[in-house]
Amino acid sequence: MTSVDSSGVPSTPTRLEGKGKATLVCWFLGLGSLMAWNSIMTIADYYYALFPLYHPSRVLTLIYQPFAVGTMLILAYNEAKINTRIRNIFGYILFSLGTLGLLVLDLATGGKGGIGNYIGICVFVAAFGVADAHVQGGLVGDLSFMCPEFIQSMFAGLAASGALTSGLRLVTKAIFDKSDHGLRKGVVLFVAISTALEFLCIFLYAYVFGKLPIVKYYRAKAASEGSTTVSSDLAAAGILTTESKSAVDAKDERLSNKQLISQNADYALDLYLIYVLTLSIFPGFLYENTGSHHLGSWYSIVLIAVYNVWDLISRYIPLIERVKIVSRKGLVIACLSRFLLVPAFYFTAKYADQGWMIFLVSFLGLTNGYLTVCVLTAAPKGYKAPEQNALGNLMVVFLLGGIFSGVALDWLWLIGNGKF
Repeated sequence: MTSVDSSGVPSTPTRLEGKGKATLVCWFLGLGSLMAWNSIMTIADYYYALFPLYHPSRVLTLIYQPFAVGTMLILAYNEAKINTRIRNIFGYILFSLGTLGLLVLDLATGGKGGIGNYIGICVFVAAFGVADAHVQGGLVGDLSFMCPEFIQSMFAGLAASGALTSGLRLVTKAIFDKSDHGLRKGVVLFVAISTALEFLCIFLYAYVFGKLPIVKYYRAKAASEGSTTVSSDLAAAGILTTESKSAVDAKDERLSNKQLISQNADYALDLYLIYVLTLSIFPGFLYENTGSHHLGSWYSIVLIAVYNVWDLISRYIPLIERVKIVSRKGLVIACLSRFLLVPAFYFTAKYADQGWMIFLVSFLGLTNGYLTVCVLTAAPKGYKAPEQNALGNLMVVFLLGGIFSGVALDWLWLIGNGKF
């Protein structure tokens, strides 16, 4: 096993060794964090065919979020005591079993509708919410005391999961569109690919990421600053650490969650505002409130794909320092100004054609990804590792809280249109 110095940091660290590989792995881990959920959203056209009266995109999203937020609150409160390695691996295993379960359920029932099958899908969606809280909070907390590039890459991977699922969905729909039961065949192939990618993430986190030199360096440094959440990851990477007096003192001096939120309330508010607006429109409004257009059954799929592609592209824009918003006041103003999209979407759906709707959806995705990365990479980095981990978890709490609130507000679009 690799030895460590008196502070717990690996001797003669080469901090940049493996940075490129670690950044790439973070991208795949982000991809797997939302692959399962984006799969559900992308095949919603199939679920609307099976369950036309049950509002699948809205109901499934509403089921997913309470489990994600509730689990995340529990994990954030206890984050200092939780084994990060077990937390993340458990989350990816749950994602893998959930997507596999969706595939088995569809094959076993022959793709039939009915309330029983719908409840089964809801159970798997609830499991995705629990898995999301484990993985997303665990990864953001873990990466918060490492390179900002790792956070950016992970969130680019999150967006890539949407773009990839949309691309795969368009391909599978095109391949099977004219065949018998073509919609179902495309969905089965699509979910099978998603399941394989989730299993890949288990391998990458368990056997690759933690053994990269730069990751070992940051985790050992975190342990020397009083972090106990990285112990299992360090042991798996071949590093033995002993708790020093400085580590004990660091734990005693750590800021509380209340203090961290007080010092970073604007960043937490930014994330909440970004996602409450986005999820009040995406995906329910795009599936049920945009009317019928020339694209026919392709319309909602194209809108989802357009959003996901621009969400992905925009997460790389902050890498250009000249166009990145770093001002705390500027970020709050930018997040609040996005609420002008609510009347814009209302009047576009009512009076404009599909071209204007595609433009608005593009702008929604562009601002969502760009502002998310700006906030998370601009958030203070001057804390010690245990505090950075706690702050990362708290940021995810507000992010998921925004999603949950947006999902609930999304139902307001149904008022007065006769769809209740």
